[in-house]
Amino acid sequence: MYDDIDILKNIELNCEPPAEEPARQYYFIGKCVEYVNELRGRIGRKPSFFIQTFGCQMNFHDSEKIIAILEQIGFVEADSEKADFVLYNTCTVRENANERVYGRLGQLKRIKKNNPEMIIGICGCMMQEEHVIEKIRRSYRFVDIVFGTHNIFKFAELLYARLKSGEQIIDIWKESDLIVEELPVDRKYDFKCGVNIMYGCNNFCSYCIVPYVRGRERSRKPDDIIREIKRLVDDGVIEIMLLGQNVNSYGKNLDKALTFAGLLKEIEKIDGLKRIRFMTSHPKDLSDELIEVMAASKKICRHIHLPLQSGSSRILKSMNRRYTKEQYLELVYKIKKAMPDISITTDLIVGFPGETDEDVDETIDVVKKVGYDSAFTFQYSKRTGTPAAKMENQVPQETVTRNFDRLLKTVQEVAAERTARFEGETMPVLVEDVDSHEEGMLTGRLGNNTVVHFEGGRDLIGSIVDVKLDECRGFYYIGSMV
Repeated sequence: MYDDIDILKNIELNCEPPAEEPARQYYFIGKCVEYVNELRGRIGRKPSFFIQTFGCQMNFHDSEKIIAILEQIGFVEADSEKADFVLYNTCTVRENANERVYGRLGQLKRIKKNNPEMIIGICGCMMQEEHVIEKIRRSYRFVDIVFGTHNIFKFAELLYARLKSGEQIIDIWKESDLIVEELPVDRKYDFKCGVNIMYGCNNFCSYCIVPYVRGRERSRKPDDIIREIKRLVDDGVIEIMLLGQNVNSYGKNLDKALTFAGLLKEIEKIDGLKRIRFMTSHPKDLSDELIEVMAASKKICRHIHLPLQSGSSRILKSMNRRYTKEQYLELVYKIKKAMPDISITTDLIVGFPGETDEDVDETIDVVKKVGYDSAFTFQYSKRTGTPAAKMENQVPQETVTRNFDRLLKTVQEVAAERTARFEGETMPVLVEDVDSHEEGMLTGRLGNNTVVHFEGGRDLIGSIVDVKLDECRGFYYIGSMV
């Protein structure tokens, strides 16, 4: 991460903005500071901001960057939408997510009537849909700043354009090869952080809108990733989460090829870094090399999120997942043979078009054979703009609900049994926070991502301590520090 304070000192704000990034954005941060200082003088306080983030971890990481920029400009965070600047960072994976955002915007319109200088922004995946932009232009003229997934880094520049002109700013890129990092980031935790290693997706699963709104796969240069992680470690980070829509395909578009496994080997060399996590993995791209690297590593956490979606090979083909039930199970066998203590989690969809009770039986069979530690289980949601939305044989809702309930019951039973396998053992736990439910207790995570609650002082937050796992309570442990 840039030493942003020094950069701002060295930028000449009376000159034309730099052409290169990220220096250009630091220039506009400086220009926004001037406007905010003037606003602060008029209202007699620091202006406030509120950000609501929807969707995946990549969206939350994007919001961390925007929060840091706003704080550097001179805003302070508020706890409600009655703020001077409100931003929604949107997700569009499910159809009803868009309607929720429109509803929230309607509420903001009323709030803005009482605060005419309020600025409203909206960004993220939802903004990459043309019909959404048309609707905002037509029906939501009070929204001040609109931008998408490809130009999040331009936030300071777009905010400056709005402050200067007073006009609605809409800046949507349909596609981009440009990757701009090394901007301020406001981390939720001092000791752990997400790091983007790639953007976009090339898989085009038939139910998924992500490739259409996030664009094609673009990998960051490994030197840039390593440099960012080293700076984070120097700043106190001991655990990093490598982020991408499909991290297993990292490096395919680089001038000098490097596999994801190769990148992990380089990251592991960084002194001071204790834990390495990553998500998400597509089964079709998970290589033998990656399994070997994970098995030999002392830093890569024994946890892999491996979305199955369905246990039926027929449905998987219709989903365009490009693997069969048998291939998935063979992959899991390889992983468990190399790492018997591995925790595997997954995503499951119930009710995909054409799915029968027998197809769900196949999914239940995989759940039992794999022994997932947990699973995100979803009812299929028709998403306009995807091939699956046009398929015949949409499953009746009552059938979806019935099959969802019986799959979820199996998932919970298997996961509870699987989680309990470490009961009585002593294992290292990264202490993350105070327990929000019981005074005097702390909350942390095992390397396999299982949550542990135990007695301890706040001063332990951010450190790794040995904890005896006294009692498994379904999906978490009650332990005692040793």
